[in-house]
Amino acid sequence: MSGLGQADLLIDLAALVANWRRIADMVAPAETAGVVKANGYGLGAAEVARALSAAGCRTFFVAHPAEALALRPLLPADRAIFVLHGAPKGAGAALAGAGIVPVLNTLAEIEAFAALGRARGGLPAAIQIDTGMTRLGLRQGEVEAIAARPGLLDGIELRLVMSHLACADERAHPMNARQQAGFEHLRRLLPPAPASLANSAGCFLGREFHLDLVRPGIALYGGRVLADGPNTMREVVRIVARILQVHAIDTPRTVGYGASHSMPAGGRIATVAVGYADGYPRALGNRGFAVIDGFRVPVVGRVSMDLLTLDVSALPSQSIRVGQDVHILGGGVPADELAALAGTIDYELFTRLGARYRRTYLGPAA
Repeated sequence: MSGLGQADLLIDLAALVANWRRIADMVAPAETAGVVKANGYGLGAAEVARALSAAGCRTFFVAHPAEALALRPLLPADRAIFVLHGAPKGAGAALAGAGIVPVLNTLAEIEAFAALGRARGGLPAAIQIDTGMTRLGLRQGEVEAIAARPGLLDGIELRLVMSHLACADERAHPMNARQQAGFEHLRRLLPPAPASLANSAGCFLGREFHLDLVRPGIALYGGRVLADGPNTMREVVRIVARILQVHAIDTPRTVGYGASHSMPAGGRIATVAVGYADGYPRALGNRGFAVIDGFRVPVVGRVSMDLLTLDVSALPSQSIRVGQDVHILGGGVPADELAALAGTIDYELFTRLGARYRRTYLGPAA
């Protein structure tokens, strides 16, 4: 491990590819894309996308045009890149020049990109329909307006029609069926094109949700997909830090800012070089846990910017030493469990991973 004081962020690309292949096998003959927005969910979009591409992934989704433009030269020319936030003013020409496909979400955006397409002899684009998220996409009346005036799409080569599920992680939620039915109705008002509805959880809802293309995100990165049952995806992310100092408590003491935890005499505290500046949630003070030699140890005291403190009193004294490895995430610390203790979700844990970790990619060459 690192001898420079940093904690190690270990990213298992073999596990990531295995997660993608599992979904691809499950949803075939639908195509399985890879969502690599937010810097590949905090793990490195370049490394993640190259590993998925080498495994056979042909289609990628990012959020912003800048993400797509940075990714384009790293992937083979036949790999499609879609921009979920569309073509904001001034971005359309740059996306078109790079062969990147915007997901158009409003009538105004469609009209502007269609005009650019007519000037260039036609440009590829996707259209998103809002079926219940009330976030991005055309409302029903706007889809009907396009159906009444099909000339609005002149200049656009429609590559995909998509929507996004709001409650797919709850398999029995009635919203899933309503969105699926609404999407099927509205997409048929548009010119024929491949269709996409399923996010990670949607891949597990059945074939009526798979359509032509599914868009897994958190599932690829080993995150929890469904609200009920265990997490069945392979673990991709581990953070391993080291003990900086061990305090033997000879008289009762308090720990950390605000003296929020009290230690009796006879206990021991281990200090580890990870804090909220590294993306470890401050909310885990007196709530989180780490793993040392397979044993869970509680986080006690507040999480500091660069440090956290662990109560290692229950472990044999000879097993706790300066420089010893401590698993902060993964390796017995499930991301979804830790996130729940912090009052958040594993998506947020991953995307907030800090820049100070020494990153090591394991598995396929990225």
